[in-house]
Amino acid sequence: MAKSWLWCLSLLALGHRGNCQAVAPAPLAAPCGSQHYQDSLVTRYIENGAHTYSYNDPRWTRCCDSLLAICPNVAYAYEQKAVPLIKDGKYAEAFALEDRAAALDPLKWLAYRGFLKCIFTKDYEGAITDFQQAARLKPGSREMDHTYPFFEGLCNLELGNYQRAEVNFKEDIRQQKGPGGQQAVHFNTLFYTGVLYLEMKSYAQAQAYLAQCLKAYPQHPEANYHLGLAHQAQGNKALAQRCFLAAQKALASGYRLNEDNSYYANYPRQITDYEVAQVLRGM
Repeated sequence: MAKSWLWCLSLLALGHRGNCQAVAPAPLAAPCGSQHYQDSLVTRYIENGAHTYSYNDPRWTRCCDSLLAICPNVAYAYEQKAVPLIKDGKYAEAFALEDRAAALDPLKWLAYRGFLKCIFTKDYEGAITDFQQAARLKPGSREMDHTYPFFEGLCNLELGNYQRAEVNFKEDIRQQKGPGGQQAVHFNTLFYTGVLYLEMKSYAQAQAYLAQCLKAYPQHPEANYHLGLAHQAQGNKALAQRCFLAAQKALASGYRLNEDNSYYANYPRQITDYEVAQVLRGM
């Protein structure tokens, strides 16, 4: 009877939106093993708390701390507490929290941690390990709109493991096309596969993939730029210059790699006006 009374009191308290000004005291015998109870905490302290503020507002962190003071086993609260730190480049502090989230709920957060390692901290070997483990837990799944092999391919490309990257990107394309082989392939998969073949000096293949990317997204600055590099490597100065000017125009018009987190971290081979101006100046 006493346990039921405490349960009712805790749910009643959750019915009122807290302002997260201070860390909430933990209720006696809080039923933290209950998914329903955890979800109710997330609703109060994250959805109706932290998410009502900018992640740069200290109240975002206080809301996460309030939840964790009640139940320290809610993976999502650790991940959300890490968000301001990630955006601010405080990676050591952020990854201590991301590690807790991944340990508590690897199905949900292990691949996300791999994404952060790949894109934000450039820990490519660590990212590969995370994605391979995540693939064993959730075969055929995706993170940030991409397959796990896509990120493995990025990591191996940057590590210079070109044969492994080639295998990764082929698997990425296979998964995207689906069982019938008819689904569209993401333009950035085509872009990075083109970059891989450019690194391997397989210029015909590089041009083919970069052209496919540009067919899907004609203003892709990086694809135009790297197609220019492929033409330049083969001595086609006029075609190269045309591609470089297209990249310059795309950047000036506000086109980008078109990945959400490219505003917070540079994706591999992402370019700026400086690189394009330099190559044009040297022609």
